[in-house]
Amino acid sequence: MFTLLNHRKKTRRIKMNTKMIIKIAIVAAIYVVLTVVLGPISYLQLRVSEVLVLLCFYRKEYIYALIIGCFISNLNSPVAFDMIIGTFHTAVSVIAISKSKNLFIASLMPTIFMPIVGLELYFLYELPFVEAMIIPIVGEFIVVSIIGYTMFKYLEKNKAFMALIEAREENNEI
Repeated sequence: MFTLLNHRKKTRRIKMNTKMIIKIAIVAAIYVVLTVVLGPISYLQLRVSEVLVLLCFYRKEYIYALIIGCFISNLNSPVAFDMIIGTFHTAVSVIAISKSKNLFIASLMPTIFMPIVGLELYFLYELPFVEAMIIPIVGEFIVVSIIGYTMFKYLEKNKAFMALIEAREENNEI
């Protein structure tokens, strides 16, 4: 059992069984493998592994998987700040996704928060401001809101998949 602080400064307990902890580890590992294997495009702001952030729409416990997976993936980044800034972007995005009631709106969250990464590119790589903002925003929109949304709308129809990820009914749009 884990103890977390919520926004009201009260302590609450989240109970996770061993099976869920293993699923979180597997999702984090899949995120890392997809990012590293597809490295040439992953670090050009077309990170295919980002489709996994939509798992947080169905089950908030996957937030841990995506934050850990992103942090580990960013250990390969040539810029140390990416471990902090990129992971912060993922954390903000997956928390927002987990609170959304609509899958498409949820898919927009990483794109909405992508200027966090755009500012990193602008300041650290000295890219032109518009380029530093547009490239990651477009890449995130393509991966999460087009590919990810389409993929998860299809997967929602598969009862075995929904059972595998232990999707909660309140967020399913089935």
